[in-house]
Amino acid sequence: MNAGKPTLTLGPVLYLWEGEKWRDFYFRIADEAPVTHVVIGETVCSKRLHFTDPHLPPVIERLLAAGKRIIFSTLALVTLERESQYVRTLVADSPYPVEANDLSALAVLEGTPHWIGPLVNVYNAATARVLARRGARSICLPPELPARSIDEIVSQTPGIDFEVLAFGRMPLAISARCAHARAKGHIKDNCQFVCKDDPDGLAVNTLDGQSFLALNGVQTVSFTCQALLADLSDLIGSGVRRFRLSPQDCDMVAVARLYDEVLQGRVDAEDGLVRLRQIYPAAPFSNGFHHGQEGAAWVARARNIAHGANA
Repeated sequence: MNAGKPTLTLGPVLYLWEGEKWRDFYFRIADEAPVTHVVIGETVCSKRLHFTDPHLPPVIERLLAAGKRIIFSTLALVTLERESQYVRTLVADSPYPVEANDLSALAVLEGTPHWIGPLVNVYNAATARVLARRGARSICLPPELPARSIDEIVSQTPGIDFEVLAFGRMPLAISARCAHARAKGHIKDNCQFVCKDDPDGLAVNTLDGQSFLALNGVQTVSFTCQALLADLSDLIGSGVRRFRLSPQDCDMVAVARLYDEVLQGRVDAEDGLVRLRQIYPAAPFSNGFHHGQEGAAWVARARNIAHGANA
């Protein structure tokens, strides 16, 4: 595969948004965003499903009418029997490809064409080839991989579509416990869905007041936002043909349009970064993992983009 025109994928909403906001977000993505694939479904916490499930049918209908290709995400951590049953039912009943974001889904998906999400640790070509033999058709590589590793994996794994997280806070860890609820004086079983009060995550500060992580329910994400606009051409040269945009609480249609303009060569990548900062000012940009440094670092390219330096 690994050929053809580069395209954009919208990853699943990782945060808890009210049902109507979630629905209207996807309606606008369907109508206005230049993305070819849209990953939907709950990834972080099964307790959130009742917020979005009532809105799934109209969202799917709107996305399909707009010509988007739908993929359903599995949960990133399965700890309960009802969650295991949910994944089995999703795989058995979904008319759309399913993206595995937890190893427990792989046994159910074996032999069925499916996707691999960025929460599965694909760190070398041998792993990618094993997953391909089991039915994987697309792999979104983990955001912590440096460019050199991406190049090696893609070049040594024919027949797979590879994707890279090009925008969004990076998924770092997930736990059976809910630090987000604990931070607000609740326990997981009686969390009162306090994570919906932080639609872009709850910042975690060091003792000297520096933000370095963000809580999202049971998930921990980076405080910085990965922004690989200036690295798209190199990734295309390595054979990557899809770039994932992870939804943040901002104008994601504008984000998608900007990435599309850079991919089409209509906007210079460095100028695009200036515009991206205006669209999403909530977190500093980072690309350190991609350049073999600490993940929160910012490595400027042709010009010194001071606005992208991380806090």
